[in-house]
Amino acid sequence: MGYVILGIIIVFVVVLLVRAAGFKPASIPEKEFAPVNVDKDKIVQDMVEMIKCKTISGRDDSLIDFSEFEKYHAVLEVCFPLIHQKCKLEKIGKTGLLYFLEGKSHDKPVVCMAHYDVVPVEESGWDKPAFDGIVEDGVIWGRGTLDTKGTMCGVMEALEHLLSEGYVPSRDLYLSFSGDEEIGGESCPAIVSYFEEKGIKPAFVLDEGGAVVENVFPGVSGESAMIGICEKGYMDVEISMKSNGGHASTPPVHSIVGELSKAVMAIEKHPFKGKKSKAVDEMFDELGRHAGFGMRIIFANMWLFRPMLSLVATKLGGEINALMRTTCAVTCMEGSKAYNVLPPRAKVGMNLRLMQGDTVESAISYLEKVIHNDKITVECVFGHNPSITSDTSCEEWTYLKQVVHATWPGAIVSPYIMLACSDSRHYNRISDHVYRFSAMKLSKAERAMIHGNNERVPVDTLVQTVEFYVRLLREM
Repeated sequence: MGYVILGIIIVFVVVLLVRAAGFKPASIPEKEFAPVNVDKDKIVQDMVEMIKCKTISGRDDSLIDFSEFEKYHAVLEVCFPLIHQKCKLEKIGKTGLLYFLEGKSHDKPVVCMAHYDVVPVEESGWDKPAFDGIVEDGVIWGRGTLDTKGTMCGVMEALEHLLSEGYVPSRDLYLSFSGDEEIGGESCPAIVSYFEEKGIKPAFVLDEGGAVVENVFPGVSGESAMIGICEKGYMDVEISMKSNGGHASTPPVHSIVGELSKAVMAIEKHPFKGKKSKAVDEMFDELGRHAGFGMRIIFANMWLFRPMLSLVATKLGGEINALMRTTCAVTCMEGSKAYNVLPPRAKVGMNLRLMQGDTVESAISYLEKVIHNDKITVECVFGHNPSITSDTSCEEWTYLKQVVHATWPGAIVSPYIMLACSDSRHYNRISDHVYRFSAMKLSKAERAMIHGNNERVPVDTLVQTVEFYVRLLREM
């Protein structure tokens, strides 16, 4: 019997090793692209002018300076005259801009997206003014350079350049820009409604998302171009409890703050169950093939190691954990306004990012089950379900990978699930070819500047963004 068990173990190990040995990168059809020569000085100057417009969005319209948005529109007309001559411009919603360039065919239209609103700035934390558009040592400083006036500049520069060469797209081309993405505004949904009314179904949509990054996957060195093929859902949840209040000198045995604290502990002790995801499975499959042999043993045999990986992820938290399950972050807590008064009501705020397979309703049910206290109310303050997952077996996906390879040779192109939210989710109402890729190579330090202090972009990075879009549009 011992020999039988030993034989089974040996066969089992051999199977793991053989699968790992055969787990190698797949090739994609190579494509030659014509040389791209763009005007670096023009790109820099246009980016500077775009930065100078303080297009800060906010939920209270009375606090928004819409004159800055009008100023931005005027800058676009000056910087990109051919686009404004050749394209039809529709202003949709409060801040939506939709440019249309008729193609040789009306089938399979293309949409390139960005948003031009920016988050507020705490000037005291910046080394240089956030809206002066300072260019120094080959770097452009300013709010929005990375998120996402930089990519908007990239696609506009690319189209302006192509139009100067007599460009006519093979398919109808739309450039879709909103000025309220940062607040989840209505401009992009209104643009998508416009498409629905016209019966337009895009075959390719590209918005902000992943970037070209280094060392982001276990066992994989070098550059990886991460393209989001879906994004998680979003929920703001409030759990609350009421009491009769009263004087703190005669407290009850269990305060409502204490009961809510027990609920929080229960939620953190019982995280959402891990779920399989097409996007994550494809990411493990693509990047895992480029890992060292030891890591390939794991990623070639996820049928065996997935439960272990999921368990480890719950202990470590962070990005790997967020890729495998719905996450819940406790972000705020409120009780009494005074130290010596029992609160008549207390509440805890949480932010959830929903994994594909979970919904707003299922998440609420799970929290209620875990809390297991009928006196605690669980309420969704705001939320939307995860997006659908886009196709990666189509010619558009293959072409996108080829353009990335041509712009960043040697980069591994991989799908992934976007953890944050973007305007592109609205386009999933009319297309399952929605891809999320900010066409820039960004270091970890540069990615940390998004929404942070000292946001800036190297000139060479921005020029590569333009080159990417020239290649993308020229033969799309």
